[in-house]
Amino acid sequence: MASYGTILTRVYTSRAQIPVAGATVAFTQRRQDGRHSLLAVRTTDQNGRTAQVQVPTPDPAASEFPGTLAPFAVCDIWVEAPGYALLLVEDVQIFPDTQTLQLLPLVPLQEQEDNTLPETPVVIPPQNL
Repeated sequence: MASYGTILTRVYTSRAQIPVAGATVAFTQRRQDGRHSLLAVRTTDQNGRTAQVQVPTPDPAASEFPGTLAPFAVCDIWVEAPGYALLLVEDVQIFPDTQTLQLLPLVPLQEQEDNTLPETPVVIPPQNL
């Protein structure tokens, strides 16, 4: 039986926590070969929020015993908005039948600064289950 969880995001300026409207948010999953598969692309609304994205998750019963599958799926989130540094958040956990809200703080760019991939992405550590 297929299980799904959902994820939505809130994008805001890093210090003032002002919503960033019109940001592009891409949800991806890493495949076995290390490449990314695109799950969805959303644009933030005036409150800095995206519509939810449904993500396939492991069947909860498959993780009831030690040494079995993790009880969650993971995805990476890429956020881009004019005037802000590109943000990459890796290993966001999505649990079956649960809605996940991921907060995404953007850092404003300095004048003439280039919007390139960050040197170190934000990595979400696994849940201590």
